[in-house]
Amino acid sequence: MSTEASQNRLDTLQPIELAEGVEVRLRIAGPLLRGGALGIDLAIQWAFILLAGFILSLTGIVVGGLTAVGLISLMWFFVWWWYPVFFEAGPWGATFGKKILGLRVVQKSGSPITFGQAVLRNFLRYADGMPFLGFGVMGIPTFGFGVGVLVATKRFQRLGDLAAGTVVIYDKVPPEPVVPSPPALETIAPPMALRPEEVKALSAFTDRAGLWSEGRRIEIADHARELSGSKGAAGVTRLTAMARWLQERK
Repeated sequence: MSTEASQNRLDTLQPIELAEGVEVRLRIAGPLLRGGALGIDLAIQWAFILLAGFILSLTGIVVGGLTAVGLISLMWFFVWWWYPVFFEAGPWGATFGKKILGLRVVQKSGSPITFGQAVLRNFLRYADGMPFLGFGVMGIPTFGFGVGVLVATKRFQRLGDLAAGTVVIYDKVPPEPVVPSPPALETIAPPMALRPEEVKALSAFTDRAGLWSEGRRIEIADHARELSGSKGAAGVTRLTAMARWLQERK
């Protein structure tokens, strides 16, 4: 693995280019913090299951033992399987454990996840929990499979994330300032007379350049290589210099 590839793998600030070349940056949460959130959620779930189970067991005196066992089983099913679904599909986009540690589940575009995505990513936790210790499929989950998949993917996605198209990110990241890039170090007069709409397009390119990745800027600038006389990064610089020349003469 090259040095650049290693750096990109370790850097959790992941750039994702969307439609029209707009680039979003998501601060991906790593395995350690996600493990802490899972630990908090498991503690909350088990505490609720034990407390509610104790209360429901007392009702067995009134409703009968079999009915109480059925209610306890139903309660366990909803708490264990649907607790993360409802909270991650809701306004928080996170369970209590993730919320406490400042994490959120989103789509790869940064948008909130849908209810279907929440169901898919959380119901696959069973596969992530393998292999189990003792008693076969009813044993204690080791999450060995989930951790192995998580550390092997670029955006730390477990099996449920890969299937649902979701990622876990830091909920609040200071926004990066958007500035026109790259700034022109000189002014260059356009080699030909430009129509008003061409002047406006050149100015818009310079104003919006900070919203695009370097590759997207070069791609757009290459379409105007007849005007700039250059390709690649040199073309971007020349177009920016021409826009500056036009702005100074307004």
